[in-house]
Amino acid sequence: MTDANLEQSDLKQSLKQNLKQTLGQVESMYDEALSKPSSDLILTETGIITFVGGGIAHVEGLPKTQSEEILLFPGNVPGIAIDLGEDEIGVILLADDPLIKAGASVKRTGHIADTPVGDALLGRVIDATGKVLDGGSPLNIHTRMPMEREAPKIMERAPVKVPLQTGIKSIDALIPIGHGQRELIVGDRQTGKTSVAVDTIINQRGTGMICIYCAIGQRGTAVARVVETLRDAEMLEQTIVVVTSGEDQPGLQYMTPYAATTMAEWFRDQGKHVLIVYDDLIRHARAYRELSLLLRRAPGREAFPGDIFYIHSRLLERSTQLSEALGGGSLTALPIIETQAEDISAYIPTNLVSITDGQIYLSPGLFRKGLLPAVDTGKSVSRVGGKAQLPAYRAVAGDLRLAYSQFEELESFARFATRLDDASQAAINRGRRVREVLKQGEHQPLTVIQQIAMLKAVNEGLFDGLALNQISVTQKKIADALQQQMKPLATKIESGEKLSDEDWQSLVDFLSGIIKQ
Repeated sequence: MTDANLEQSDLKQSLKQNLKQTLGQVESMYDEALSKPSSDLILTETGIITFVGGGIAHVEGLPKTQSEEILLFPGNVPGIAIDLGEDEIGVILLADDPLIKAGASVKRTGHIADTPVGDALLGRVIDATGKVLDGGSPLNIHTRMPMEREAPKIMERAPVKVPLQTGIKSIDALIPIGHGQRELIVGDRQTGKTSVAVDTIINQRGTGMICIYCAIGQRGTAVARVVETLRDAEMLEQTIVVVTSGEDQPGLQYMTPYAATTMAEWFRDQGKHVLIVYDDLIRHARAYRELSLLLRRAPGREAFPGDIFYIHSRLLERSTQLSEALGGGSLTALPIIETQAEDISAYIPTNLVSITDGQIYLSPGLFRKGLLPAVDTGKSVSRVGGKAQLPAYRAVAGDLRLAYSQFEELESFARFATRLDDASQAAINRGRRVREVLKQGEHQPLTVIQQIAMLKAVNEGLFDGLALNQISVTQKKIADALQQQMKPLATKIESGEKLSDEDWQSLVDFLSGIIKQ
């Protein structure tokens, strides 16, 4: 064999070895790829921003987008698709970023707008997306639920019959609230609406009830004051504060109450009782009006869109008392609405009055007179009534309401008369003492036995011999003495038992002894 043939044979042998080695490497790489699939390649759908401004954006090129799906804008800013057109999508932005401009790309996520839920939220101040606002550590929560959820069906609900004590005499006696009820707090600005709601939260201390304070478009100083009040009252650890300020995007203000309700529903579905305060829904309605006008929806009365009633009804219908088959949990709502010039018949207030189960009206006139809390018992009502009230309250509330309504009528009539008969003068004197007893300081909730005792005392005329300026001091002495000496009677009242004539007489004798001192 010649040298040329030898060289050719060696070359073939070398090529075969290299090819075999290369095939082995390719096979091992193929096996490795099958055993560890790469996550680098992800199929995404992208669209183009055609318009942005005022907290909304129009996007083209995403025809498969779902309603309320989260879209990611430049800078990882989330937006929620709420207006699905044939060629264009209307998106509300939850934040702002200078990179968001016309021509930039937008990505689909495939996820419906959701919010974190769980026990880790208690004691925290967050926004609707779960962003921490209290300066603490980030939330380590992996459980999330959609912000928008269907309200419980009729057959899944139970009657409202368990009382929710606010600690405020005029409300617990005359306008009772029950677990699962929706009671509107309405009044002009600076009449104490937030104070009534916060006092109700404070009164849940030690009851195991979870509380959620939802601030919509509020000033940062106002929210900080509420947080500090709850911390001082040792209620912050039992409360979630969900906040959006007036400087936030209107889309975030619009979604905040729905997110807060989802957080509350998680606890309700565990069989717990939850109280949620919306402060306030007029700002929520204005944020939705702003978004609707920017999205070119047809305006209606006062420039609000036609579905303004629906956005509040679908929110408040989620508050209810669940049946025992579903755990027996409850979600009680205290929505707040601000009126202008005492106009309770305005568009949004009348909508909410028709949705809710009653309203607590706070009068500017009573507030200016220093009659706090400024609850107007004539315009306030609870459509649940005595069904959600302890029997002891029902025993004293009827006489109290009658005496007070007669007094208000006589007081206005007495301005035009120089002399009154003895019966009318006695009714006025009694009514003034009822009004004095119904006064209560801010953040000073009273126990059930304390309220019952004071209302019984004024009904029995035990305060008639006292000067008006002595009544507040006497009430404080009564409250202190009750805590020490009438615990068996307090337990009987709070358990829902009817008091016998002997029980009532022993209470009256006890009160008479203190007042005589």
